[in-house]
This record gives sequence, C-alpha cells and structure tokens, in this order.
Amino acid sequence: MAWEYRMSAVKPEMKTALVTGGGQGIGRAIALALAHKGIAVAVNDLNEKHAKAVCEEIIAGGGQAIPLVGDVSSPEAVSAMADDLFSQWMHLTVLVNNAGIVRTGTVLEITPEEWDLVMAVNLRSMFLTAKAVLPQMQAARYGKIVNMASVAGFVGGGLLGNSCYAASKAGVIAFTKGLAREGGAFGIRANAITPALTDTDMTSVIADDKRAALINQIPLGRAGKPADIANAVVFLASEESDFITGDTLVVDGGFMRR
Repeated sequence: MAWEYRMSAVKPEMKTALVTGGGQGIGRAIALALAHKGIAVAVNDLNEKHAKAVCEEIIAGGGQAIPLVGDVSSPEAVSAMADDLFSQWMHLTVLVNNAGIVRTGTVLEITPEEWDLVMAVNLRSMFLTAKAVLPQMQAARYGKIVNMASVAGFVGGGLLGNSCYAASKAGVIAFTKGLAREGGAFGIRANAITPALTDTDMTSVIADDKRAALINQIPLGRAGKPADIANAVVFLASEESDFITGDTLVVDGGFMRR
C-alpha cells in the first residue's frame, strides 16, 4: 500500500500489534494505548480515512504505525493485509481482533442475510486473522491474541433483542478458548474481553430509555469508555499477563455481578 507516512521496518526487538477495526471507537483507543506503550501499531479499518487518521495521531506522538485497509471478514482481503504487514514488519507480537458490528432485532425480525453478516464480521474475521498470523507467531514461539467479545455472549440479547449479536460473541469466547489450547505449546496466549455498554458511535443509536435501563444494571452507574477497554487490552498484551490464557476478562462496571 502506497502511503506518504509509510514507515521503515521495525527493529526485531520492537513489539508490534495489529488492531482490527482500529479507526474509531474502542479500536482507536486500543491502537493509541498500545502505541503509548512503545508498540508499533498496524491500524486496520474499512475506512481508509479513519485508519490513516489514527496512524497520523500515533506518529505525531512519536510512535510507529501503518494503515491496513480491508474487510477482515474476507479471506482474500485478510490474506492481502497479512502480506502487506509482513512485507513491512517481519514479525507480529500482538493481534487485537476488535472489528465488529451490531444488528438488533428478535429472531423473527433478523434476516438470514443480517445473521450471516454479523457472524462474518464478528466471528469469522477472528478465525481469518488468527489463521493469517499464527504461522509467524508459532515460528517466534510467542504471541498475544486478544479477541473482543461482549457480556451479551454470556446473557443473550437482553433489552436490545440482539440474539444474533449475542450468538456471535458467545462464539468468540469459545473460539478464544480453542486458540489458547492450540497456541499454548508455542507460547501463544489468547484471551477475550467482554465489555458491557460502552460509549461509541455504534452504541449512540440506542434509544434513551433502553440506554438508561442498561446503565441501571451497572453498579458503577455509567457506561464504559473506550479507554476502559483499551487499558484491559494493554494488560493482556503485556508480559504481566504471561500466565493468563484462554480466559475472559470482564470489563463491565459490575454488570455481570449484579
């Protein structure tokens, strides 16, 4: 990919990360937080403008970043993205599977096409990106994979009637456990994060009454912030979490404990 801010290859000892859906919301916060820790970040997004903007922000702060534009639910796009990444950076330390979408509606309301789209973006994408980077991580005998799930994966659709979304996130939790079992022998850790309601553009469309009802179920009395989730990702990407794998870190203000 030709880009005016294209960076030279990172040093072998420098940590690198790929953040999918990193152009806005939680993904942007994750990319910036990882960069703040001295990690070079490849920012994936469908929106080229958003991906480049986050990279510019990282570079302006003295960090190293490259944009990778592509649809992570597409095998061809993920393969091309991985080729681009490894042509610039010879190794990848951290994979953050953050890209996701929501479709609300009951089982009777959701169409088969919507179901397939949610599963493709929220779950199949994680299979594709992991498959693309695992050979390199296995060769290095080290890697951190962090998959974005949701409390919906535990409790179902709830107030929003998004059982389709909930099913995809339950799949993420199970897939993460499988990755951890397969990757352990190679020094690869895989964990999931399950946020509750978090303030992003994606959740801004929730009606005020339903939003209030959701917050009422959170003991801390507020929605999460992207930084709350990003801080958890930084921990799981660090050496401090080296003996944690196959786990699900709940970052929900106490929602699940109510």
